Amino acid sequence: MYPGEYELIGSELSFFTRKLEAQLRFQQIPWHYQFKTEARKVELEAKAGTHFIPLLATPDKWLLQDTIAIGPLLDGRFNDQPVIPKTPLQRSLCFVLEDAFNHWLGRICLHSRWCYPENVAWVGPRFGANLMLDRSIDVPLTDEEIEQFSNLGPAMNAGFGKHACEANGAGIEGGAAVKADFKEMLDVLSQHFANHRFLLGDRPCLADFALAGASKAHFITDPEPKSWLGQYETMLTEYTESFFIDDVIEAAAWCDDDKLPDTVASIVNYFARTYFVSASANITAGLAGEKFYEYDIGYGVTRARTARRLNQARLHVKEELNLVNAAQDPSVRTLLEENGILSYYLQ
Repeated sequence: MYPGEYELIGSELSFFTRKLEAQLRFQQIPWHYQFKTEARKVELEAKAGTHFIPLLATPDKWLLQDTIAIGPLLDGRFNDQPVIPKTPLQRSLCFVLEDAFNHWLGRICLHSRWCYPENVAWVGPRFGANLMLDRSIDVPLTDEEIEQFSNLGPAMNAGFGKHACEANGAGIEGGAAVKADFKEMLDVLSQHFANHRFLLGDRPCLADFALAGASKAHFITDPEPKSWLGQYETMLTEYTESFFIDDVIEAAAWCDDDKLPDTVASIVNYFARTYFVSASANITAGLAGEKFYEYDIGYGVTRARTARRLNQARLHVKEELNLVNAAQDPSVRTLLEENGILSYYLQ
């Protein structure tokens, strides 16, 4: 491993850019931002072979994409500050929850950002700060800059946001369902974080970075989802901002004897009746060659476009579960078998 700084290439309003930033900060990895500006766009996409962000440029001249792969790589390189547990139950939950947060939160992020005109108008100039000015959104915008970028939000919505919401079953008509599900998740998380700092206890794991990334880029930043937080605003803000401070994040070890906080079961069961219902239908339809799938998690039928990435993510987690022989571990089976999550991954 070459010494030197890692370069995080992306946008501060990007879920997965912020997810990776949270990990870089927690593991105390030397790093700095390079915003993906319009001026750099063509060169970066040619080198990376993708338009997706984030990208991570390493001191050994690698240009990496996809936080699912980058997370474990950094855990291995900087193993004096681990973010993946080694014991079967904790390690299994680390990857299961990362998968769930990665893919389930995206629909909330898309809907809350692009389905509300006032939010679209607000994010446009902030995207402009990164994309055009090569500057952090934390630097206040002048009235002239706000006017200069006033059309950027609507243009991004027309070119990407509206279509992405529709493809993910998160369009305007689905607003009530998205908000109700979001509130259900926040309620479960609030009960857990009332007594525990992070998802697995007193030390964060890969799944924490996914939750913190979505929250920093969207839920506590964009005015629309922030207005939904209500009684949960302090809880989610304090949890999220703990990852984005300049000071070293003090963290203890995960629980001894491969134990988990009791409240983790509520988070797992929330995803069993939401994300895994949707993901199972998605994968079944996709493997059958169908372009769309439908699911119902209690708020009416949602129709969305199938996505190959869900099965790829499932296979990634399956490999991790097999590495710790999860199917034979009594604790893993107790938590993940009856609710169908274990069979989802190991099918």
